[in-house]
Amino acid sequence: MNLRRPARLLLVCALAATGLAHAVEAGQRQAWREQALAYEHGEGVARDTNAAIALYCRAALAGDAASAYNLGWLYANGRGTPRHDGYAAHWFARAALLGDTQAEAMFKRLDTPAEKPECVQQAERVEQQRTDQLAEQERLTAEANAVVTRYRDWVNTPEQQRIMKIVYKLAPQFGIEPGLAYAVIKAESNFNVHALSDKNAQGLMQLIPETAARFRVNKPFDAEQNIRGGLSYLQWLLAYFKGNVPLVLAAYNAGEGTVDRFRGVPPYPETQGYIKRIQQIFALQQHPFDERITAPSPALPGIAAARP
Repeated sequence: MNLRRPARLLLVCALAATGLAHAVEAGQRQAWREQALAYEHGEGVARDTNAAIALYCRAALAGDAASAYNLGWLYANGRGTPRHDGYAAHWFARAALLGDTQAEAMFKRLDTPAEKPECVQQAERVEQQRTDQLAEQERLTAEANAVVTRYRDWVNTPEQQRIMKIVYKLAPQFGIEPGLAYAVIKAESNFNVHALSDKNAQGLMQLIPETAARFRVNKPFDAEQNIRGGLSYLQWLLAYFKGNVPLVLAAYNAGEGTVDRFRGVPPYPETQGYIKRIQQIFALQQHPFDERITAPSPALPGIAAARP
């Protein structure tokens, strides 16, 4: 194939930019071409050159050499559409790159610089938008990963490492990000297995006796049992508040009934400070949850309506 180098580079880049050739099956490309032929010649349908061009373009961008050739022929001869040698050159060159030897001869005969038709430019705009969206998703994912893993920099004592090994083992069983468990343990007990509050909250995740009983914790000062109970409670709260982390933390500190009653984070300095301390470590506002665990809070519609 002897396409001139600038045109060859142009079309190679165009084919790469659309990213469609390998995404569409040959049968689909053929179907588009056959529909385009019907519109071009008025076979079984009213003749409609614009519809034919749109279908040919779709098939050609997906890698159909015959459709690209037909487009070149339409534009080269002004058949049903104004003659446009630049567009014709583009399509003949594309067809040649897709393996059509007749198209190479037609391209040489035109001796005209190729111009990208609007449908090609539109396809490239759509593909660029898709690429940009994927890049943005990757950026957001990277940021989210950084948010949920940065706590690892602070796991630096043998006792913290021992406790976090338990968290790493148990957290996936409850669908809890280890970073959230770390932040709660840090705020509740600062990794003191024997912590006991003036309200009789016990152990690493400071379970009060009622919560310990609710989640079947018989030995609240046993690290693994306490963490299992705390993770069970977080899992329940995440389902109850549909993954809303600030509400979950408010409920962990003050009780879900209090959050329901105030229709949001209660105006308690202790609770608000608690949320702030945890979210300095675990900053995500939304956490995945398992809706099968429990029905959502009946207060959630009111909470959503009250947000600014």
